[in-house]
Amino acid sequence: MARKERKKLGDLLIEAGVATADKVGEAAAAAKGSRRRIGEVLVEMSACSDEDVARALGKQFGLEFVNLDRPEGLNRVNKKLLTDDIIKKYLILPLDEKTGNTMRILIHDPMDLDALTALQFRLNCQFEKFITSRTQLRSFIDNGGSAQGLLNKMSVVTDSVTRTRDSSVESSRDSSRDASRDASVDRESVAKIDEGAIKIVDRMIIQAVTNRASDIHVEPMKEFVRLRYRIDGSCVDITPSIPKKLQGSVLARLKLMAGINIAEKRIPQDGRIKFTVEGSPIDFRVSACPSVWGESVVLRILRPESARIGLLNLGLQQDTLDTFNRVIRRPNGIFLVTGPTGSGKTTTLYSALNDLNRPDRKIITAEDPVEFSFKGINQVQVREHIGLTFPIILKSMLRQAPNIILVGEIRDREVADIAIQAALTGHLVFSTLHTNDAPSAITRLIDMGVKPFLVASSIQAVLAQRLARILCPECKVPDTEPDPRMLRLTDISPEDVARGTIMKPVGCPKCYGTGYKGRRGVYEMMIMNAEIRDLAFQRSTVSKLRGAAVRAGMRTLLGDGKIKVLKGETTCDEIAKFAQSDMAS
Repeated sequence: MARKERKKLGDLLIEAGVATADKVGEAAAAAKGSRRRIGEVLVEMSACSDEDVARALGKQFGLEFVNLDRPEGLNRVNKKLLTDDIIKKYLILPLDEKTGNTMRILIHDPMDLDALTALQFRLNCQFEKFITSRTQLRSFIDNGGSAQGLLNKMSVVTDSVTRTRDSSVESSRDSSRDASRDASVDRESVAKIDEGAIKIVDRMIIQAVTNRASDIHVEPMKEFVRLRYRIDGSCVDITPSIPKKLQGSVLARLKLMAGINIAEKRIPQDGRIKFTVEGSPIDFRVSACPSVWGESVVLRILRPESARIGLLNLGLQQDTLDTFNRVIRRPNGIFLVTGPTGSGKTTTLYSALNDLNRPDRKIITAEDPVEFSFKGINQVQVREHIGLTFPIILKSMLRQAPNIILVGEIRDREVADIAIQAALTGHLVFSTLHTNDAPSAITRLIDMGVKPFLVASSIQAVLAQRLARILCPECKVPDTEPDPRMLRLTDISPEDVARGTIMKPVGCPKCYGTGYKGRRGVYEMMIMNAEIRDLAFQRSTVSKLRGAAVRAGMRTLLGDGKIKVLKGETTCDEIAKFAQSDMAS
C-alpha cells in the first residue's frame, strides 16, 4: 500500500492562517538559495512565529504539540529521567513517566533523524515523540523552568538588588565614600569592596541582559546614583536607585572588571568586560566619563546575535532589499551607510558582510572598536596610541589583495581619499558616515575636501537609516481614532488610513508594559545615476541631489516609515521622531 504523502509545511501554515501564500513562496525561494529550511526563513522574515512552525510540523509528522507556556505543558516535564548534559546536548525534554522500554520526549525538529537515532542508541530505549517550538524548549532549559521563568527571574533579581542595596546601606561604612574621593585607591583596597556592591553590579548586569537592554547607564547624582537601562532605544529608570554610600565601591568594581585604571578619575577611559549570563558569555564595552558628582559609566551590551539577524530581518522593503543585494555584489565602488550614532549602521554592514562571507572572497575590516568577531573575516582593531590608525591599516589592507574592505567610519579626508582609491582600483568598499540622510553624504565628503569628480565616480549607493520601535505583536490593537496631527506629520492622508491598518500600543507582560518589543530599520537608499553624478560634480546642493534621487525612485525615510505605520508595524509617533512632512502645519 502506498504511503500517504505528507503535506508541505508551507501549505499547512497557509491553511492555519498564520502565513500568506506570497510569504511562503518568498521564503521557499530564499530557503532554496541558502539551503535552509523554509520554517527557519519564515520565522526570520517575521512571517509567522516559531510556535506556528512547530504546530505545523506537528501536523505534518503526526506529533502532539506541547505548550511550555501553559501549566498543563509544564507539569508534564520530568527532568529526572535524563541528565542535564543529555538535555542540553540534544535539546530535548523527557515527559511524564517512562513506560517499559518507551520514553516520551519533547523535541523541536522531527527531521533531525541522526541526532534522534544516536540518542536512541545511547539510551537503549524507544521514543514516543512530542513537539514544541525551539524557542520554548531553549527558554525552559536555559531558565531551569518555564518559558515564563525569564519574567519571574527579572522580579527575583530586582528584589535581590533591592535587598542587597538596603542591607548594604545599613552595614556599609563611610569608608566607601572616602575611597571614592581618594585618587590613590589601589587594587588591594578594591579587593575589600563591600560585598553588597559586588552583588549589585552582578545583579544589575543580569537584569539588564534579561530585560533586552542595549546599554546600562550608571550616573552619579548629588544624593544618589541613578541606574537606567536603554531598552529598544529608550532609557528606562530602574528603581530603587543605588545608594550614594555605595557609589565609590560600585564604580571601582565596574572599572576593575573593565580592566581600566581605577585611580584615574580625571579623564575619560574605555574598557571591556566579559560576563557570563545564563551560561552565555556576553561582552560589554565600557566607557567612564568624569562628571560633577562622580564618574558616569556606560556599559554597551554586545550581543553577537544582534549582528547576525540576516538581511531579510533588517526591515528593508522587498524592492529596496533587491537593490541592496545587487549593490553589495558589485565588483568595486563604495557603499555608504549613514545615520546618527545608534541607528544600526554597524548591524546593517555586518549583515551584508555575513551574507558575502564565502571561501572564495577575502574580506578585511578596519574598526574602532571591533565589536563582534566573524569566522573567515580578517578584522583589524584601530589602536591610535601605538600609531595603528585608519590610514595606516587601509594602506596595509591594499597590499593584502582583498576583494571587500570595510572601513568602520570615514572621519576625515585622508581616510576618504584612501577608501576612494581602493574603490577605483577594483575593491568593494563598505563604510559609514554621520549624516542625516542619503544625499547629504555626497556634500559631506566634498566638504571634507574630497574632489567632486572622485566622489561622483566612486560612490555606488548610499543607504540612510534610523531605528523605530516595533509594536508588540501580543498586545497591539487597531487605532480607530488616530491623532490627525501625527498623521499630517507623517504625511498619511485619510485615503491612506482607509487602505491601511494603523495600530496602537497597549502594553502587556511580554513587552514589560511598554507596548513595543524590538526595533526595525527605516531606510532610504540612493543609487547613483548619471544625473546625480553630474550634480555631485557640480557641487550641487542637498535639495537638488534629493530631488534627483526621488525622481530616480528613491523612497525617503518618511516614505518608508509611512509604509510601516500603515502595515501596523509601528506608530506615527515613532516615525515622527526622525522624519516629518514639510507640508505639516
